[in-house]
Amino acid sequence: MGDMTGSIRILPPAERHRADWERLYAGYAAFYRATQTPEMRARVWSWLQDPAHEVEGLVAETPEGRAVGLAHYRPFARPLAATTGGFLDDLFVDPEFRGRRVADALIGAVAGIGRERGWSVIRWITADDNYRGRAVYDRLATRTMWITYDLRLP
Repeated sequence: MGDMTGSIRILPPAERHRADWERLYAGYAAFYRATQTPEMRARVWSWLQDPAHEVEGLVAETPEGRAVGLAHYRPFARPLAATTGGFLDDLFVDPEFRGRRVADALIGAVAGIGRERGWSVIRWITADDNYRGRAVYDRLATRTMWITYDLRLP
């Protein structure tokens, strides 16, 4: 996957990754100060294991079989472009493994899947103050001028 990742492999999350994935996803939620319960993690895990669900995932695995990064993605329709794109919902790398291009490998793997499926873009959003993540993203992709809004529903 690249010189700095060494022998990190990128693959879909399997049952053997469950505990590591839980730890990583809880870390991701904490980073964004998002409320996340074990029940919520169980639901997302069930989505990742369900071939019929639109959300798919990848983990970065060390040679010892430890998952040290995750990515969750899904297709999205792009009516104005009359194409399908891929949305990268979640990306997180164990702090101990940052600076080794693990995020690059995960994003690259999602991009590879997108190319195979004929997607026109991989899109994601991040917090304005996620400076470390943005340094990676600025190297790999083009920042857009779009502003995100949420209309909360009861």
